[in-house]
Amino acid sequence: MVMKDNPNTWLEQTKEAIIEPEITICDPHHHFWDNRVERGYPRYQLDELLADITSGHNVKSTVFIEARSMYAVDLPVERRTVGEVEYVQGIAAASASGIYGESRAAASIIGHANLNLGEKVRPVLESLASASSRFRGIRHSVTWDPHPEVENTALHKYEGQLVSDKFQAGARVLSEMGMTFEAWLYFHQLPQLLEFAKALPYLTIILNHIGGLVMDGPYADKRDAVVEKWKDGIVRISECPNVVVKLGGIGMPRTGFDWHERRVPIGSEELASSMAPYFNFCIDHFGADRSMFESNFPVDKVSYSYQVLYNAFKKFSKNFSSDERSAMFHDNAINIYKVRT
Repeated sequence: MVMKDNPNTWLEQTKEAIIEPEITICDPHHHFWDNRVERGYPRYQLDELLADITSGHNVKSTVFIEARSMYAVDLPVERRTVGEVEYVQGIAAASASGIYGESRAAASIIGHANLNLGEKVRPVLESLASASSRFRGIRHSVTWDPHPEVENTALHKYEGQLVSDKFQAGARVLSEMGMTFEAWLYFHQLPQLLEFAKALPYLTIILNHIGGLVMDGPYADKRDAVVEKWKDGIVRISECPNVVVKLGGIGMPRTGFDWHERRVPIGSEELASSMAPYFNFCIDHFGADRSMFESNFPVDKVSYSYQVLYNAFKKFSKNFSSDERSAMFHDNAINIYKVRT
């Protein structure tokens, strides 16, 4: 990976004028953490987010997605995730004061609760909701792959969580409480997500990062087979009306592109062209009314800048109608996450 401690020094080599700065944006997927240099991700707090979202694009609001940061060590294990929501609530309150400008960071908050607790997850969810009026739901990552060289980022590291009785019982509580579920998994797990979505038809499920393509490591020489399996999964899961998809996340190295290794960062024209086959396939099946552009920052920042990324989104979407673009850049996120600014 080219950049480590100071991503901006590397990213500043590719500077672009902001196109269509009038387009209103809600960024529905970013994280906060203090320091993860060992994984190539330095500090990302309010200052760093603001530097990105106020760099030219018209980002009015953002949605924080859990990142296993600032857990409360003095609470029982299953409730420690409340600490993260309390921490982000403080950041959101600071942003809402207006002294940092018009953009509202973390206007809605997604935390974490262990759905493997089944019915016992209810008091955890109640505690999360009490920690912030901006809390909207959870992400429980289920990424699992049989190859040891594929990074397993899930907190609960075992196969088949989505289709287990306990997990679905916990998700049923989530649904009953009117909360949302962020689905972060790998492409070959989409059939499990299909079973999960059918079992919980009233739960709003947000498919992260276009469904978790993995085209590096053991899959580097199987890209065509990976894409075909991914396409089949996308077609099937898109038939569930309670599932929406986030268009982004392809800057992560596991997606198989070399952008993070380049001496000079990628520009928006090439990025838009690279995104197009995957994004078009998702939109063809989910529709613009169930798709939304996401930054996945700072994770995707290892590959491109915020200015370049949203320029690429705009170039990619230039042939869609104004209503479709408004939906994917802003309106869908506002509605799904009940963003209030």
